[in-house]
Amino acid sequence: MSGHCPATVPMFAPGSARPAANHSAIVEFHVDDVDRVHKELGDALTDVVNGPATMPWGNRSLLFRDPDGNLVNFFTR
Repeated sequence: MSGHCPATVPMFAPGSARPAANHSAIVEFHVDDVDRVHKELGDALTDVVNGPATMPWGNRSLLFRDPDGNLVNFFTR
């Protein structure tokens, strides 16, 4: 999220990544306690899409967009 360097990506493969162009993937991170992470991040989460919520399959989930518009999911089983 913060601290990324947009000038670095083209060094790997020019034109391979475009900010805010991703509308089909979700980056997921397994965390110990979604509710605690949500509370700790507080105002840093400016674009919460859903959550924290218990999903139909039982995971607790927090879905938000990072500053580039990518969907990020923190979940606890």
